[in-house]
Amino acid sequence: MEKKYGVYICKGCDIAETVEIEKLEEVATKANQIPLCKTHDALCSPEGLDLIKNDISSEGVNTVVVAACSPRAKHKEFSFNGSIVERINLREFVSWIQEPKTEDTQALAEDYMRLGITRAKFTELPEPFLLEETNKDVLVVGGGITGMTSALGAADAGYNVVLVEKNEELGGWAAKMHKQLPQSYPFESLEENNVSKTIDKVTSHSNIKVFTSSEIEKIVGFPGQYDVSIKANGGSEQAKAGSVIMAAGWRPYDANKLGHLGYGANPNVITNIQMEEMAASGAITRPSDGKKAEKVAFIQCAGSRDANHLAYCSSYCCLTSLKQAKYVRESNQDAMAYILYKDMRTPGQYELFYQSIQNDPGVMMTKGEVTGVSEASDGNLFIDLKDTLLGENIRIEADLVVLATGMEANTKIDAEELKEWKVKFDEELKASGGKPDPNAPLEQHKVPNILNLEYKQGPELPGLEEAYGFADSNYICFQYETRRTGIFTAGSVRQPMHMLGSMEDAMGASMKAIQCVEATEKGFSIHPRAWDQTYPEVNLQKCTSCKRCTEECPFGAIEEDEKGTPFHKMSRCRRCGTCLGSCPERVINFKDFSIGMISSMFKAMDVPEEGLRLIGLVCENDAYPALDAAAMNRAKIHPAFRFVPVRCLGNLNLAWIADALSRGIDGMILLGCKFGDNYQCHFVRGSELADERLGKLQETLGRLMLEPDRVKLVQLSIQDYEKLPVILNDFAEELEEMEPNPFKEF
Repeated sequence: MEKKYGVYICKGCDIAETVEIEKLEEVATKANQIPLCKTHDALCSPEGLDLIKNDISSEGVNTVVVAACSPRAKHKEFSFNGSIVERINLREFVSWIQEPKTEDTQALAEDYMRLGITRAKFTELPEPFLLEETNKDVLVVGGGITGMTSALGAADAGYNVVLVEKNEELGGWAAKMHKQLPQSYPFESLEENNVSKTIDKVTSHSNIKVFTSSEIEKIVGFPGQYDVSIKANGGSEQAKAGSVIMAAGWRPYDANKLGHLGYGANPNVITNIQMEEMAASGAITRPSDGKKAEKVAFIQCAGSRDANHLAYCSSYCCLTSLKQAKYVRESNQDAMAYILYKDMRTPGQYELFYQSIQNDPGVMMTKGEVTGVSEASDGNLFIDLKDTLLGENIRIEADLVVLATGMEANTKIDAEELKEWKVKFDEELKASGGKPDPNAPLEQHKVPNILNLEYKQGPELPGLEEAYGFADSNYICFQYETRRTGIFTAGSVRQPMHMLGSMEDAMGASMKAIQCVEATEKGFSIHPRAWDQTYPEVNLQKCTSCKRCTEECPFGAIEEDEKGTPFHKMSRCRRCGTCLGSCPERVINFKDFSIGMISSMFKAMDVPEEGLRLIGLVCENDAYPALDAAAMNRAKIHPAFRFVPVRCLGNLNLAWIADALSRGIDGMILLGCKFGDNYQCHFVRGSELADERLGKLQETLGRLMLEPDRVKLVQLSIQDYEKLPVILNDFAEELEEMEPNPFKEF
């Protein structure tokens, strides 16, 4: 479109008291030749917004540059349909962190004006990528309580659902429970198992098609257009879907590995799963001789929170033992139940259930670490504990011991099995003419296969190293999300949780699945840039098929044709821009974010022959909010910095650093998310990729006689806002000690 610009400068929030507004107007009107430039005491006020809206309607302004507060503030107010809007952050990046009315402060504000106008000149309105046809059906894999609840959530909202369960019947582990924990206030009494009612709702729902004794053979495609092959009834059924919920569930930890607790050596040591079966049979008896159990001991964390078994808390075990202690007391008022725990964990309103069990005089609870289980007389068992609340070692005698075994996700496979599968995988690959990749991480080829995705990166959901086999999100605050766009996890395949938690989780996943198909239909990114309708545009005529974009794309959105030429599956794309940063030929760009845009912004800056000039490339996800937070605290930051937001440090293209340094910029700091699984980049490993690229650049800088220390990458999280000013000011001091950039002379 032919652009007509309007620049609007806000005087509020200390801006007019910090900088000379008239000089900023001159930068816009004279230096950048934009005739329409107006100021207002408070642009976000109704009068200020009317000023802009009137110019859009009467003057034909379609490119609005707002020089005011952070783009993270007043987003709704400064959104004008059909117009390009560029925000210049004068409040947080100038008036709140700089001394008022100084030469450096004025130069900083004027540079931000140049940067913002340049960015607006390179920005085009997005043209969303729309599929020819979007399928809005939801595929649910797993027919336990989580999968059924997800299916009902989507179906009740009016969406068609295909539910695939590998067993003969729906219900999973929940259907095998004798009774269930209370699910409503006052959370005191056990409830009859009502999973059968849920099964009836699912099987009778007109929007749900159920496949039992079935497995997924293959899932091909992308959000909005998945083709699903289902192995069912001795043949293959075909289905279509727009999004997928993976609710493959869990399995109990193998109690045969708990010999130190007596399992396998004595029949009177059973698991909590066996206890449910026993209670459902109508009598709680000792397996060895059928004698009614009078003293039942529950050993908590049986294999859980143990580095030799399951390192994590399995979440449901404490509540299950409390429930089963109630079984014992309800079946025999003279019986005693002993609960031996490391810590009692009953989150949320289940604390009320815990308190109700505490009030039962026939239930004794004590903290301690079980050191061993041994045989006593008459078939009874001794349980020895240390580190008790009284600090003494104690021994308890029981005629039945129940191990509160933990929970493992059905996506987990033992390391030895994984190695065996890897050998088989390589053999099959060789037989088909492919070449095994010895460096391919094993987790990319997880088995047992559940989804069988047709993905370059492997058939299953990639896991995190510290997720213990659970299909965890790639970032700590994105529940349900996976690294496979449009595929969401729910329930105990995502993390350990009890039945009620799984049901709540299932509803959340169904809402995300619906959000996915609706966003895909409109051409929106799904997350975390959920508003974004841009997408990567590739000039294939200049593409050299180097495959760096296909290798580095964190979400499998780029694949290769038979000739090795990359192509995007756009509805998988999350608009992170990693491909833009990876491309050495600079042929991948977005309408509002491009290699040329950022390079031109650097060239638009005023770089005096004397005086320090530094650029900060700032990840919009954590680093930019941290800068805003530091400004809210009125932290002082060296005026040499000009901060330029990027979608992710994975955007970093080495051309930007070369362009900045050749322009005479003295140094550049890259602010991005922390590496690794514990605190991971929103886009999986953007900061790590930037760090790898930076390693290649610093050797080049050395050959150009420029100190490699002129460019630095800093990992930080949003809560590091107090440290950030110190980091930045220390970097500025380091650069002041160096000689000025020799390219200033040119």
